[in-house]
Amino acid sequence: MHPIGDVDMYNKDPAPTNADALSHPRTIATMMIDDEAMESSSAALHQLRSAVVELSTALTETLRDERSSAAACLQRAKALLLADCGSSPQPAEKNGRRGLAPWQVGRVLAHIEANLSAPIKNQDLAAIARLSIYHFNVAFRNSVGDPPHAYIIRRRIERAQGLMLSTNRALSDIAAECGLADQAHFTRLFGKIVGESPAAWRRARMNPVP
Repeated sequence: MHPIGDVDMYNKDPAPTNADALSHPRTIATMMIDDEAMESSSAALHQLRSAVVELSTALTETLRDERSSAAACLQRAKALLLADCGSSPQPAEKNGRRGLAPWQVGRVLAHIEANLSAPIKNQDLAAIARLSIYHFNVAFRNSVGDPPHAYIIRRRIERAQGLMLSTNRALSDIAAECGLADQAHFTRLFGKIVGESPAAWRRARMNPVP
């Protein structure tokens, strides 16, 4: 006869392996929930960063007495923050115009932020919002303040501004990083939106006049 301790040892169920844990339905469901939570947190972070950029731009435009531009930035920042909080886009409702629902704003803007370095198709954004392209364009403008294409270009330029101030990378590299065709394309859009060339803008901020 085996001692009692030996019997317990031999009869003890083997410890579950990693494969057993992964095959368990509850474990798989938990992993899926964790992945969804991580994706949601990442999207929320993108939206918060975008809102901060909008608020910073609004402050800059206010100091330059560009009140209409500042008001548009504040409207976009509000849309981003309301999307995080699950509230309705108030500016569109007050004007009697239908905008995107909070979940649509959140998903569309998160997709844009995550793909600024790559081509972004309007039909893909409309599909994310589950709307036709026409209705999506109208609703996006009502909620964010810009048409989709204009918003994407502005976000590319804002990302380029951040890279110009935080790195020493060449303008051609920055243009490619921000999804712009080449440096000439980047310079043309930058001048149209900001009012000066990228090189002049960067030089003035890296070496401010005392």
